[in-house]
Amino acid sequence: MDFNVKKLASDAGVFFTRAVQYTEEKLGQAEKTELDAHLENLIARADCTKNWTEKIFRQTEVLLQPNPSARIEEFFYEKLDRKIPSRTTNAELLGQYMQDAAKEFGPGTPYGSTLITVGDFQKRLGGAEREFLHTSAINFLAPLRNFLEGDWKTISKERRLLENRRLDLDVCKARLKKAKSAEAKAAAEHELRVAQTEFDRQAEVTRLLLEGISSTHVNHLRCLHEFVEAQAAYYIQCHKHMQDLQKELSSANGDTFPNAFAVNASTSGVSTGPSPLSTATLPGASSPSRPPNPSNALESSTLKIEEVKPPATGTRKAKVLYDYDAADTSELSLLSDELITVYTVPGMDPDWLIGERGNQKGKVPVTYLELLS
Repeated sequence: MDFNVKKLASDAGVFFTRAVQYTEEKLGQAEKTELDAHLENLIARADCTKNWTEKIFRQTEVLLQPNPSARIEEFFYEKLDRKIPSRTTNAELLGQYMQDAAKEFGPGTPYGSTLITVGDFQKRLGGAEREFLHTSAINFLAPLRNFLEGDWKTISKERRLLENRRLDLDVCKARLKKAKSAEAKAAAEHELRVAQTEFDRQAEVTRLLLEGISSTHVNHLRCLHEFVEAQAAYYIQCHKHMQDLQKELSSANGDTFPNAFAVNASTSGVSTGPSPLSTATLPGASSPSRPPNPSNALESSTLKIEEVKPPATGTRKAKVLYDYDAADTSELSLLSDELITVYTVPGMDPDWLIGERGNQKGKVPVTYLELLS
């Protein structure tokens, strides 16, 4: 093996003199050549770009893949230069579980058929998510990673080389000051000129690389736009899928889950009072007659106003059309034009709703209200 002892000794000597110079600078015992202000600004800008790009890159990784184990696995695949295997998304897995459950419960049952429908849409959502993850990884994560692992490493290497050239220059300056004889001064001046030339050349190379950060910003700006476009397209797809799912469930389960505010005449007999639609929507109509107080034995025996709780879903806002005076403690008095919250409960007369205003609660007639969306 060719082992150059002289070169090894020379490199060790250079390293030692640089270390001494650096230590003396830190202790304030030696002068330090300062970089020009423009180069210092470029270095500060580059450091800022690197730090924030790294933070954005890491957090985007967390956003796209919250599972740290999966991120580590993908990291190893990338380092081994192997293709990352396709991974089933959580929505797709949920959709598959729903459809498997439907087979056990019976696809012909209302619950089973609904599970099949919802499971299918969950798979669609998962497919949209996988496409979004793939697009974002290529158009946004990859350019950021290329900068951190490529351009920035080159910049860091040249900056370290510039720092070494600066230390060599300051060592030569110190030697020139310490030189006594004319011969020693001449040798020191020659070394100083060589060191100054190498320092100036390296400073120019570093400056050109640092000025390229502006092009990096432009490139990352374009990638950011592509990321936002991919994210917007993903959310639009999700919104469309959920709207389609709601329409399908509404049409399929309309008989099973009727509108809580719809008046079902077949369950309460023929109503002799005015229609809620005719009185609630006609402007200038006179105050309707008071609807008959429900005398249904089931309702009167089971419906206690103080025990009624609003449902988790199904409450609506309503505008009061006319003043209404409560006939008893189970009803709520109303003032024209005020807004209240209304809902219905099982077994309740369709001409009445439960109304809430602050801490007050009671039955209110539908004919005195305009239901708001």
